[in-house]
Amino acid sequence: MRTRGAVLEQMGLPRPYGKSKPLRIAEVQLDAPGPGELRIKMTAAGLCHSDLSTINGDRPRDMPVLLGHEASGVVEAVGPYVTRFTPGDHVVLIFAPSCGHCMPCAEGRPALCEPAAIAGGKGTLISGAKRIHEGDRVIDHHIGVSGFAEHAVVSEASCVKIDKSIPLDRAALLGCAVLTGVGAVINTGALKAGQSCAIIGLGGVGLAALLGAVAAGARQVIAVDISDEKLRAAKDLGATHTVNSKDPDALAHLREISGGGVDLAVELAGVVPALEFAYEAARRGGTIVTAGLPHPNAKMAFAPVTLTAGEKTLKGSYMGSCVPMRDIPRFADMMMSGKLPIEKLVTHELTLDEINEGFERLADGSAIRQLIRF
Repeated sequence: MRTRGAVLEQMGLPRPYGKSKPLRIAEVQLDAPGPGELRIKMTAAGLCHSDLSTINGDRPRDMPVLLGHEASGVVEAVGPYVTRFTPGDHVVLIFAPSCGHCMPCAEGRPALCEPAAIAGGKGTLISGAKRIHEGDRVIDHHIGVSGFAEHAVVSEASCVKIDKSIPLDRAALLGCAVLTGVGAVINTGALKAGQSCAIIGLGGVGLAALLGAVAAGARQVIAVDISDEKLRAAKDLGATHTVNSKDPDALAHLREISGGGVDLAVELAGVVPALEFAYEAARRGGTIVTAGLPHPNAKMAFAPVTLTAGEKTLKGSYMGSCVPMRDIPRFADMMMSGKLPIEKLVTHELTLDEINEGFERLADGSAIRQLIRF
């Protein structure tokens, strides 16, 4: 079938993106779903910094690629051997499918699935197939989803079924912002009720993490960013304190607030200075979790003796260390009960044709989460 989608042809085009238009809205051809695959009619897709990092060249990929990895939709058709989905099912798309057989999957860590990582790097589905074409050209998939399109063909391993009572537009955020942010706090960081937590970097994922810390019962939730506007948003979402990290005394202020440092510092800005701040913000015996994605060439220097003398723990978190089939339904229940009011993260709604303007807002920091509605 033919459908419309946002194709990236060249990374690193100059801003403003509303003028340079790095994403071209193209009519592409989708193959029929192959074995173990689904065709999805998209309902909503979120604009994320991970997409932006491909557009600006920080995370290079082969071109052309149909971007988008945070999305929700309705199953429209199923391929051979699909047993868990039927047409009409509502689904959240996930950007790290699980083969179920490699060592990380066997250990219960599907976000680290090795075949999925290889497929994502090659721009294929987890099967190795590519299902998007424009004339004679083959177009890459974006980490198995390619959600900036009216329709997509995906592996069934890239989908989690949700109850039809859950609003599909909000559900799109479950696939990345919530999985990554809330998961980094609850799963990777194992935040306990009554502990203190700092969230460094208040984009869509960072503010989702803040909501997770509030929901987990943290006694202190300290929001850290360079934007006063985002700090005000964090306060509205439940932060007990805010710190502008541009202030030369920011770290000292945070330590004063927390009584020497926080139990858990979660870095979600994706830049080395933010991770350095998070490391210093954690108390002795504290934990630092990073789910940011800095430029691949970025390096961090710190004194290793502080790991030993301070018994600090520095951990990476990919997809919030989540098990999507377990965590998406439970986060959806928290959303529906009001414990995770993720709809408050959405600052703009737009059409597919407005996507370049949306990425300019994301780049200049004037948006938190933006949703494309199809």
